[in-house]
Amino acid sequence: MDIKDIKKAGIDDAEEIKIKKIKTKGKDINVEEIVIKREEKKGKVWKLMNHLKKFWNKLWFLLWKDDSLKGWIFSIVFLFIIIKFLFFPLLSLVTGTTLPLAIVESCSMYHDGFIFHDYDGWWQTHELKYSSYEIGKADFGNFLFKNGFNKGDILFIIKAKPEKLEIGDVIIFDRGEGTPIIHRIIRITKEDGKYFFSTIGDNNNGQLSIEKNIREEQLMGKAIFKITPFIGWGKLIFFEGTRAPSQRGLCKQN
Repeated sequence: MDIKDIKKAGIDDAEEIKIKKIKTKGKDINVEEIVIKREEKKGKVWKLMNHLKKFWNKLWFLLWKDDSLKGWIFSIVFLFIIIKFLFFPLLSLVTGTTLPLAIVESCSMYHDGFIFHDYDGWWQTHELKYSSYEIGKADFGNFLFKNGFNKGDILFIIKAKPEKLEIGDVIIFDRGEGTPIIHRIIRITKEDGKYFFSTIGDNNNGQLSIEKNIREEQLMGKAIFKITPFIGWGKLIFFEGTRAPSQRGLCKQN
């Protein structure tokens, strides 16, 4: 009998036949042993791992090596799923806010000059607006985002703890309808153990009525740094046509 005969008998995993000699009643007897492939002994766990390995290899090829249209479409869909259902939920968990990244959608915090910003010139124009709130030039110079930020910028947001917020901080709050507002705190009051905030846009000539008495419950977060400028235009460009004419296009300093 050989391996072919064994496999015909239904033992597909037979690898070889070994001959062993044993002594019984003073006589040598040849005994045939069928050696089975190791994979059989590894069982279901090994098979599962093998399938996962093959699946991962195919997935890796589709994501990074397949230059066909199918590969590109698959990569875009995969990245969308990862960002939407893994990256943002984890980022929200770490930052403590449902809006960890915010795209600036208006010009209310714009300062002219961008990289070559003239802080002295800007302050001279806007000094009266802040002096009524007892905010001086030196105070403002120590604020985060003292040079403002531009429409289309992306800001990194963390949880806003009412008791730790200070004059000059830039917060994002729910206005009750429409897009949240990102403005600078100019006044903080406390009544019956609750904090109330008043904000203003650096590029606005005055306060909006909805930002004169912001409740703790309206807070969505605090901006701590700008991740990247202008990238948010990739989204904003699709909504520019729905805005009022005065709110469209690039920003200008008031």
